[in-house]
Amino acid sequence: MVALLPLAPLVLAFGSGDLAARPATSHARSRVHMSTVARNSNIAKLQAGYLFPEIGRRRNAFLEKNPDAQIISLGIGDTTRPIPPHILKGLTDGAGGLGTTEGYAGYGPEQGVGELRKRIADKLYDGSIAPEEVFVSDGSKCDIGRLQMMFGASVTSAVQDPSYPVYVDTSVIMGQTGDMDGEKMQYGNIVYMPCNPSNGFFPDLEATPRADIVYFCSPNNPTGAAATRDQLQQLVDWAKEKGSIIVFDAAYAPFIRSADVPKSIFEIPGARECAIEVNSLSKYAGFTGVRLGWTVVPKELKFADGSSVAADFNRIMCTAFNGASRIVQSGALACLDDEGLAEISELIDYYMGNAQLLRETCLDLGLKVHGGTDAPYVFVDLEGKSSWDMFSRILEEAEVVTIPGAASVQAERASSASPLSRRVPRARRRASGCVPSSNECNAQTAKWRRRSVPMPSAAKARDVLDPAACTNGWLYIVFLRQMLGLEAEACHTIRAATLLPAAEPGVLRQFLAHTKQERWLEFLFRTNTFM
Repeated sequence: MVALLPLAPLVLAFGSGDLAARPATSHARSRVHMSTVARNSNIAKLQAGYLFPEIGRRRNAFLEKNPDAQIISLGIGDTTRPIPPHILKGLTDGAGGLGTTEGYAGYGPEQGVGELRKRIADKLYDGSIAPEEVFVSDGSKCDIGRLQMMFGASVTSAVQDPSYPVYVDTSVIMGQTGDMDGEKMQYGNIVYMPCNPSNGFFPDLEATPRADIVYFCSPNNPTGAAATRDQLQQLVDWAKEKGSIIVFDAAYAPFIRSADVPKSIFEIPGARECAIEVNSLSKYAGFTGVRLGWTVVPKELKFADGSSVAADFNRIMCTAFNGASRIVQSGALACLDDEGLAEISELIDYYMGNAQLLRETCLDLGLKVHGGTDAPYVFVDLEGKSSWDMFSRILEEAEVVTIPGAASVQAERASSASPLSRRVPRARRRASGCVPSSNECNAQTAKWRRRSVPMPSAAKARDVLDPAACTNGWLYIVFLRQMLGLEAEACHTIRAATLLPAAEPGVLRQFLAHTKQERWLEFLFRTNTFM
């Protein structure tokens, strides 16, 4: 019935003569009936749409006008690699067990099965937290909503700027904020903590007003920045001094490579008295569509009246959640045994390899780039340009979907974490800076000759990139080749973009080793990756 409401004015305008000539029927009246329930005014405060649906809307609008466009999508953080065999067997065994008398079980504990809670505590936190402090769920995003339900409307929240939009949007929905400031593009009663290249993507805590709840994501979505141990110690000390609670989003912890970057806030002394941690298997094991997360609430964490935060969160879970799927929890148990952890490690290496390729390509194009070392995100500095304007320009000129860095930060985000798709016309790739000029080609050819490094021929490249091993989509390689009627083996410069099937990472490494020129191979690729 709601869907018909926008049509009502049209019906009255175009049919007014007919309506005057005959009596209205109860059926006609029912079509325009509205309830007397007022809309939630907090929902009305939300700007445009949630970020990712808005990106999809603009993408679809572009495709309507340009039906032949072949979009390369870097627009959402989804996994695309298949779930590995051992982990998949955990899921299928869990499903199969429900079909047997001895394996069937109905409702489970809302906090998660005991074995899984213990395995999370032991395998991911080295026993530094207790199993009863782990609340298993259907994902960390859902848990952030439940935490907001627990905190209520009267708290103030602080967020990194930029940050994952769910922190702000759920704060607005809960009624914690004022209206949007049209000039600053920020909501009243939210503390925005600038995190940008000038401060190393870590907020100036001394200049930050107190907030009740501090949402902090490290490695950060979208900047890819990861807070060091010293920085997180500063955050914990500041929160304890201010009497704040940190909600630490550790969803990208498995991507951390730097030794001085903690994977959990609970590695920091004092964190158990001031922090909650949310995490999930979405990026660990490709569970974005399977859904399994958890929240850790330490026993020591108390509200101002001395009551237990964990007890209140338990009440929320028992009231608004019936527990994660038993099938999914069976798969999660498989994720966290030795074989499953080894499979996860391979997945993470694969995605981070793609992040490195994208980072290096952006650097070769002369862009200012952040991230891509401890996270699968590459954050590109637009140096003052509007991120939504640049989103539109890249989409229209290069047919590539990116993610705006948000209105508060003039930067653009790209990621190895989204699959690149289909072939982009050469002219559009040149317009977006993805194809080297002839002068660049000639200069690089001369450099190769001075180094006496054999140039790869197209034929040799096709031999190395065996189509039988090419399962992940398309790999675009710009060869430097000058035909001039010579035999293929004698050619040193390829100026045409040669389309070859994509290869598994091992085959790609063989090709790069053969050419001895990793940073010059200017290519765009579509592989099974995620943002």
